[in-house]
Amino acid sequence: MGIHFKPGLRVQRLFAGQSTMRLVAAGMMVLTAGVAHAQEKTVTAVMHSGLRMLDPIVSTAHITRDHGYMVYDTLVAFDGDGVVQPQMASWEKSEDNLTYTFKLRDGLLFHDGAKVTAADAVASLERWGARDGAAKFLMAATDSIKATDETTITWKLKEPFPLLLDVLAKQSSVPAFIMPARVAATPADTAITEYVGSGPFEMVESDFQPGVKIVYKRFEDYKPREEAASGMAGGKVVNVDRVEWVSMPDPQTAINAIMTGEIDLIENAQIDLLPVLEASPDVTVEIRDKLGYQGFARMNFKHPPFDNVEIRRAAMTALGQEQVMATMIGNPDYYWLCGAIFGCDTPLGDETGSETLQAGGDKAKAREMLEAAGYDNTPVVIMQPTDIGAMGTVPVVVASELRDAGFNVDLQPMDWQTLVSRRASMNKPSEGGWNIFTSFASGVEANTPLVHPILPSTGDTGWFGWANDPELEALRADYLKATTPEQQKEIAHKIQARVMDNVIFVPLGNYAFVQVRSNKLTDMLPTPVPVFWNIKLAD
Repeated sequence: MGIHFKPGLRVQRLFAGQSTMRLVAAGMMVLTAGVAHAQEKTVTAVMHSGLRMLDPIVSTAHITRDHGYMVYDTLVAFDGDGVVQPQMASWEKSEDNLTYTFKLRDGLLFHDGAKVTAADAVASLERWGARDGAAKFLMAATDSIKATDETTITWKLKEPFPLLLDVLAKQSSVPAFIMPARVAATPADTAITEYVGSGPFEMVESDFQPGVKIVYKRFEDYKPREEAASGMAGGKVVNVDRVEWVSMPDPQTAINAIMTGEIDLIENAQIDLLPVLEASPDVTVEIRDKLGYQGFARMNFKHPPFDNVEIRRAAMTALGQEQVMATMIGNPDYYWLCGAIFGCDTPLGDETGSETLQAGGDKAKAREMLEAAGYDNTPVVIMQPTDIGAMGTVPVVVASELRDAGFNVDLQPMDWQTLVSRRASMNKPSEGGWNIFTSFASGVEANTPLVHPILPSTGDTGWFGWANDPELEALRADYLKATTPEQQKEIAHKIQARVMDNVIFVPLGNYAFVQVRSNKLTDMLPTPVPVFWNIKLAD
């Protein structure tokens, strides 16, 4: 799909008041660009959020992760069966399980034409290891990671770490993307400003409009693996020239656009509008991820009132999953109540401690708990995203439930990317900080303690909200060292109980992301993370 150009209107608006010669020349330039793009195969997608933060190591936002997969590649990756496969590198393991040797495959280039080297990989892994929760456990067990020649990375451990490859291949929050060493030298708490990647697409920086539009073009010198694409592994063959992500905060506008062929994909369609789409012969409505997504509320442990665990417990007691899901999704065919932090109907699923959540909350009990905890009417600042569809209703429900329980609530609306930036602030809520935000985690990143993004509880170095819980961290360390499924399950159930008791976060129910795509778009991989290699676009 190309750019729809209206030369008269566009030129009139952009160049009113200029000379006729300049106006005509400018119009011809824009028209030429429009015709050129019309001759290219361009996939236009409305993602779940606009993109502003471009560093997929600093940010855990899903839209930033999705951007990361467009621009960067990883050493290893999970295939469609959940098995770790070589991606940028193959590996060998020593008999004592203490040394892993990774060998970069031939032909790997960065977008600036430079070869990808082992030194680049080591620098990238070190920066990633300073940010990601699971990677921090891996780094604590690491003796050294060195580039022993231009294509060889030697990873030596102090002690066996059975899940090393699983951590390295994790699909979300935060993937181990490989960047040039000079970019990876950026401090781990500082966003990068250069976006040269190792992946199948190049970012077109001149077209980037933060929160509005981002454009990617096929990286002509990317060398895919020979294997067929499977999951996040295999050959990342790009069959289109360009991919454009455009923002359409109004769901009805996006629906109209895909029905008229102006866009090709809506990553997350609003549920109450699905009947119109399901009746159309030109689009396909589908659920891409059977594990779904888990909504949650996260409280800020650094500032009153939620620095007090008794007040956190009172807040959780006031909340009910049914109210949240019914308001957000509406159609029960697309949501389910679930108090298991690792997901229901999963090997580690356990719902201990979620009884009041699934029963609709208990406002009277919450009020009693709040009074007993000595709540002094401190305002509770709740951030509300206004541009990601039904997700914006969740803070409204949470605010109402907490008010009914006696909390003094200050609901503050903002766009999602502003929220993503603001949640990183440790300031007091009265000085630009916050007390509660709501979000969601995908099943693929929330089904084990290995990758669950919200669990890291190491204070100021942990996830937003900065929980400090040494007992939980010890349990997570035990899980990563467990060698049998039975041991893992036992530890995971202890983690469930600890999370609910200390109110590390509040699970608000599970739901499906429903994708809508034009029938001209085919061969899209069934991955939880939306990817744009392998897909084909019919003329």
